[in-house]
Amino acid sequence: MDNKVQVYSLLTAFDIDLFKSGKHFRLFEKLGSHAVTHNGIKGTYFAVWAPSAKSVSVIGNFNFWVEGQHPLNVRWDSSGIWEGFIPAVGHGDLYKYKIHSNINDVKTEKADPYARFCEIPSNTASVVWDGNHKWQDKDWMSYRKNKNGLDKPYSVYELHLGSWKKNLQENRSLTYRELAVDLVQYIKETGFTHVEFMPVMEHPYEPSWGYQLTGYFAPSSRFGSPEDFKYLVDQLHQNDIGVILDWVPSHFPEDAHGLGFFDGSCLYEHPDPKKGYHQDWKSLIFNYGRNEVRAFLISNAIFWLEQYHIDGLRVDAVASMLYLDYSREDGQWEPNIYGGRENLDAISFLKEFNEEVFKNFDDVQTIAEESTAFPMVTKPVYLGGLGFGMKWMMGWMHDTLEFFKKDPIY
Repeated sequence: MDNKVQVYSLLTAFDIDLFKSGKHFRLFEKLGSHAVTHNGIKGTYFAVWAPSAKSVSVIGNFNFWVEGQHPLNVRWDSSGIWEGFIPAVGHGDLYKYKIHSNINDVKTEKADPYARFCEIPSNTASVVWDGNHKWQDKDWMSYRKNKNGLDKPYSVYELHLGSWKKNLQENRSLTYRELAVDLVQYIKETGFTHVEFMPVMEHPYEPSWGYQLTGYFAPSSRFGSPEDFKYLVDQLHQNDIGVILDWVPSHFPEDAHGLGFFDGSCLYEHPDPKKGYHQDWKSLIFNYGRNEVRAFLISNAIFWLEQYHIDGLRVDAVASMLYLDYSREDGQWEPNIYGGRENLDAISFLKEFNEEVFKNFDDVQTIAEESTAFPMVTKPVYLGGLGFGMKWMMGWMHDTLEFFKKDPIY
């Protein structure tokens, strides 16, 4: 079979218009890798945003990771998207994008930003994935609005999947399917209404607890497949337990296969280090003023709520997003156009994120991890607020822990 790249696209002109304007919030349906049948031939469609590239090739286990064997075609519409159909590539195949940049002839080798599954770290390739899960949580989904309401009991058990419980005989973490037994039983016994998972998205460095993401659309392969994680969520729902995910739109790591310096340019990160580099975490900060980046992040939020039936997103490090001078000394930041310290692009992004989430899912919650006195975090956007449903109060947590340290006489 001739497995050369064929011209093919899932993208319409309307998709491109939405993408350019930052209003396409289901990009996961179009970009990334998708197993399809084209002209009667099974294969995979690939699409990646790399506007500073002079060429993009798909490299993988199906072509010995050789650049140039499967070059993608750049679209004519100045979207910066490269795409193509490769016959005979399918479910389970490994791949990356080899990107040759127009900038200084730099070459990068990147995982797919929209990959649904990744290799087990420390391997870094993306995986073509075409799995299927038959959901059994219809009852929960029909009445979860009553479970998620602000006027309802809400008791959250937060955990890190990798360290919550170990299989001592094999010296490993539990799998998603093992957690579907042990965790469900534990939450039922303790009476919590919700579980909150520290980031399940793929990340290269386990001690980061998942807060340095490289695979925003992929549950970590350390614990099983995407269908295994869906099974865990399904089992929690069938036992009347809601599921909240920690979501990290605040920063991302500099790992070579990740989003940073993607096509030889500052594509996802802000090009000004005063706005694009996080000094505390040695990580990169998203460019919230770039339309395509906003669409990437909001699409990601919609993805987890829609594809994984997630009941809430706890947004990490909101305070670091809101302020231009967050953890910076004088001279390390520049005021906004009004002379203030607020990050206007990030504020605009957070408002749009909340509006889109609640417009599409009126029965979920968004929760801000916000530790400052920033006003109206949980006020609706139409009243001038950020639009979050709840605020995750770090101050209360720290005060409580300090109290626990005191002598019982207190």
